[in-house]
Amino acid sequence: MFKRTLYIILISLSILAVQEMAAKQFTVVIDAGHGGKDAGACGSSLKEKNLTLKYALAFGKILEQNCPDVKVVYTRKTDVFLELCKRAEIANKNKADLFISVHINALDGNKNTTGIQTYTLGRGETTGKKGIQENLEVAKRENSVIYLEKDYRQTYHGFDPKSPESNIMFEFIQDKNMEKSIELARLMQKNLCATTGRKDKGAHQNNLAVLRLTSMPGCLLELGYISTPSEAEFLNTKDALQRFTLGFYNAFNDYRKKYDKGLTTPVSIDPVMPKLDDSPSKPEEKPTKERKESDKKNENIGDAPVFKVQLSYGDKKLSVNDRQFKGVKNVECNKEGKMYRYTVGASTDYNEIYKLRKEIAKTIPDAFIIAFRNGQKMNIEEAKSEFKKNRSK
Repeated sequence: MFKRTLYIILISLSILAVQEMAAKQFTVVIDAGHGGKDAGACGSSLKEKNLTLKYALAFGKILEQNCPDVKVVYTRKTDVFLELCKRAEIANKNKADLFISVHINALDGNKNTTGIQTYTLGRGETTGKKGIQENLEVAKRENSVIYLEKDYRQTYHGFDPKSPESNIMFEFIQDKNMEKSIELARLMQKNLCATTGRKDKGAHQNNLAVLRLTSMPGCLLELGYISTPSEAEFLNTKDALQRFTLGFYNAFNDYRKKYDKGLTTPVSIDPVMPKLDDSPSKPEEKPTKERKESDKKNENIGDAPVFKVQLSYGDKKLSVNDRQFKGVKNVECNKEGKMYRYTVGASTDYNEIYKLRKEIAKTIPDAFIIAFRNGQKMNIEEAKSEFKKNRSK
C-alpha cells in the first residue's frame, strides 16, 4: 500500500513538473547595439545605432507574430543610450533563455570587406594573425562604449576594454552556457548566410562585456560592414531586412528544436512575414548642443518611465517647424500606424518635464505630459507614481 501511494505521489509530481515546464514561456532578449550618444560604427551616411535598431525590432516582430509561446524583450526600442551592464541586467532580470545582441561591423581603412560574423564569449582565438587582429578590433570597438558610461571603473571591476584577452576568468562564468552559445552562433551563421547570400566569415569567440555579464546562452551578431559602401547600401534596403529576418527566424527555431524541451507549439517552416519598418535610414544631422544634452538626460533610462510633452497628435504629417508649434525647438515626430505624434523633451525626471510643459503652455495651452516605457506609451499616473517611488528610495 505504501509503495503504491509513493508511486502515485511521484507520478503526480512528475506531471506537475512537466506542466510547469510547458507553461513557462521561452524568453529571448534582443539587444539593438549602441544608441543615443553612442552612434557605433559610421559609414559615409549611415550610423550603426539606426541599423541595429531596425534589425532588432524586425527580428523581434517575426517571433512575436509566429511564436505565441515565446516572450520577446527588447533592451531598447528607441534611440537612447544604454550602458552595457544595463543591457545584461535586463536579460538577467527577465530570466531569459537567450540573449542576442545585434551589431554592424566595420574595418578602418578597408572599403572592400564583406560578410557576416557571429561572436560568443571566449578567449578571442582565431587561426592566423589576420584573424586574431580582426577579432581584437571587433572587441575593442564593441567594448569601447564602456568609456561613455559613468563610473565605468567601478561597474566593470577592472575589466579593460582595450584588452579582450585579459580577464579570461570571466569566460568560466558562462562555461555552462558555452556549448549552447557556440551552437547558436553556428546556426545563425548558417541560416543568415543562406537567406542573404552574404559571405560567411564564421563564428568566433571574444571577451565581449555585454556577453560576459549575462547569465544565459547568447551571441553577438555582426550583420555586415558599414565601412564597405556596397554592403552598407544593401543593409539599408527592404530586401536585406526581409532576408536577414527570415534567416534569424530559421536559426532561432533550429536552436529551439534542439534545446527547448518545453517546446509545445509546432514550428512554422513558412512563417508569416511581419510588416517591417523598411524605410531606409537617412543621413543624420550633426548633433546639436541641445541633442547632446538630451542624450545626457536619457543615458540611464533602462526600464524607467520616460516623460515627454505632447504638442499634437493626428493623421496629418506636419513639419517639425510648422507654425502651430509656435517656434518650439527640437520637436520630434513619431509615426504610430497611420497617426503622427509630436512631442518635445524626453527625461526620466518628471519634474524636469513638468517645468518644460509649464513654459510651453504659455504659447501652447493644450500641451500636456505623456509617458513611455521602452518606447511604448504607458499610463501617466502609473508613471508618475513609479517616479515618486523611485525618488524616495
